[in-house]
Amino acid sequence: MFCYQCEQTAHTDSGAGCATSKGVCGKDEATADLQDLLIHLLKGIGQYSTRLHAAGTPDAAADHFILFGLFTTLTNVNFNRARFVELIAEAARIRDRVRAAYEAANPGAPPLGGPAAFTPATDLAGLLKQASPASVRAGIELVGEDVIGLRSLVLYGLKGVAAYAHHADVLGQTSPEVGAGIAHALDLLASDPTDVPVLLNEALALGHLNFKVMGLLDAANTGTYGTPQPTNVKVTPVAGKAILVSGHDLKDLHAILEAVKGTDINVYTHGELLPAHSYPNLKAYPNLAGNYGTAWQNQQLEFAAFPGPIVMTSNCLIEPQPAYRNRIFTAGPVGWPGVRHIANGDYSQVVQAAQALPGFPETAPEKTILIGFGKDAVLGVAGKVIDAVKSGAVKHFFLIGGCDGAAPGRNYYTDFAEKAPQDTILLTLGCGKFRFNMEDHGTVAGLPRLLDVGQCNDSYSAIHIALALANAFECGVNDLPLSLIVSWFEQKAAAVLLTLLALGVRNVRLGPTLPAFLTPALVGVLVEKFGVLPITTAEADIAASLNRAAA
Repeated sequence: MFCYQCEQTAHTDSGAGCATSKGVCGKDEATADLQDLLIHLLKGIGQYSTRLHAAGTPDAAADHFILFGLFTTLTNVNFNRARFVELIAEAARIRDRVRAAYEAANPGAPPLGGPAAFTPATDLAGLLKQASPASVRAGIELVGEDVIGLRSLVLYGLKGVAAYAHHADVLGQTSPEVGAGIAHALDLLASDPTDVPVLLNEALALGHLNFKVMGLLDAANTGTYGTPQPTNVKVTPVAGKAILVSGHDLKDLHAILEAVKGTDINVYTHGELLPAHSYPNLKAYPNLAGNYGTAWQNQQLEFAAFPGPIVMTSNCLIEPQPAYRNRIFTAGPVGWPGVRHIANGDYSQVVQAAQALPGFPETAPEKTILIGFGKDAVLGVAGKVIDAVKSGAVKHFFLIGGCDGAAPGRNYYTDFAEKAPQDTILLTLGCGKFRFNMEDHGTVAGLPRLLDVGQCNDSYSAIHIALALANAFECGVNDLPLSLIVSWFEQKAAAVLLTLLALGVRNVRLGPTLPAFLTPALVGVLVEKFGVLPITTAEADIAASLNRAAA
């Protein structure tokens, strides 16, 4: 296997990348190879699908499958090799169907080659023998590290776009433009491109596409569950039976709340589902009791201590430990060998498990945190914000957003939040906020200094706020007293970074390390062309941000 798509990838003297029998994330070699093969077949579907889209006859079911298939290959999502054998067979059937549609509409057209013509084996042993040519680094000796790195940037950004699109898709929000854009990227990758400007342009095109996708996701979430409102969320348990829901998917959480309706079972969110408490149609459920725990990398300790069943709805799964392995469930694209999977939205098994397990024996002293500052909440007080800036009461905004992780160096984000001057406002989103969101950061100009915008899925809100403020101040986003301090971990973060670059946002500080697939030459391009800045120290980066704003 070879994988270097996330920040936790192995680093050795010979370079970066998990190239052993088991990756740092826990993904074994066979599963990694099967994921490569699935992506290879998805490229084949994309080859035909992009032509069907161009002809105005897209296959919507194929578009849905592509989103789901790509999502299963994100970091910490699905580790079940048996499931990937099934998905590969399904991908081959869908590829053959879209091929037949294309050939029927274009009689006499020459057949497409590459992934479009690939025939997967029918058993695990045969599939593993076919995996090497599908590896992300296949052909590196011919094209070099820079081309492979750019192809990887496109692929990993594409995975992130697909994951966001899948979240929107399950709530009924999609568009042919999204399907066409994703198919186009797969078709390009299927051709093994070597032209650096072409690859860079595709990366930016994916950034623009992701902005549209995040808009669809925002519409899906708010259209289904209402507009997020500032809300105090209990982060201490209450006595009673309990279910814990982690990941990102609001639809799965909603289904679980429906399943426990009329019972005395309390439902707690974990990690990136904390923002669910700000949606009116979700917080209206009396069974939604609060948030338990922190970010994904702490789950093995937190899940072991939780006295009820756990449901993982999307990315962020770590190998389940014996202490809770028999009471964790997966849903949607998630999977782990031997762990029960909810495939049909029927959470009765989870409810039964909650009733059989002890729950919390007593109610802890109450502690709450304030969340729910999406675009509507922030822009609802835009006049107050603008006046505070003009009066000098607020000097600067820092958006400290992105993924958390276990690697050293992430205390930088805690330090940054703690050391930012008191006349600055901190916007945050993603699970990186658990580094500092339990602290009282006070107020400034009558506003909370810490404004929690939501999940990484809510990046659209943060960008929308920045664009609206730029419009109000009649300036460009890069002229605002705003600095973006971004922590990346996996492929959703890669998609958001591409969106920022595509929108022309400069001086994004990225850390805690730069992606391993970006060669020194590619990093140089990002620094020179887009002003991307690797993080240094919290003190130095705060000072540099304030000095730049004052210049």
